[in-house]
Amino acid sequence: MTLMTIADTPHSIALGSAIGIFFGFTPLWSMKTLLSIGVAWICKCNKIAAAIAVTLHDVILPLMPAIYFWQYRIGMRVLHGRPEQRAAFHRLSFHDFMTWPGFVRVGWPLLLGSLFLAIPSAIATYSIMRLLVSRARSEAPPVRTD
Repeated sequence: MTLMTIADTPHSIALGSAIGIFFGFTPLWSMKTLLSIGVAWICKCNKIAAAIAVTLHDVILPLMPAIYFWQYRIGMRVLHGRPEQRAAFHRLSFHDFMTWPGFVRVGWPLLLGSLFLAIPSAIATYSIMRLLVSRARSEAPPVRTD
């Protein structure tokens, strides 16, 4: 409901929400919120909506290991034409993620695979939010300024 009451255009709120959902699906864990606010600022849309949407995406946090697994498999299929039989990221330590070979082996397929969920989710979020905000604004009683 907070998104419906933001004083901005339906397009701006919907685009900010879509940007937030897009970055919510990416495996850029510590940078999601900053990236969504930065991209919303560049696109001149609502930064508050972007921050709220990326935070609301964390509601599905218990499902994220499964989502990351499927994103990794999709990325491996796109890069190599076949998914790896077992995901390599369950054997890596934090240090391995911070090295270039670890990123190439796991991070790149995960980031690429995340686009296949992030882009359709962002498009659907934009369409739904624009419709909901427009409908909520048209049904609201007019404000009297007497």
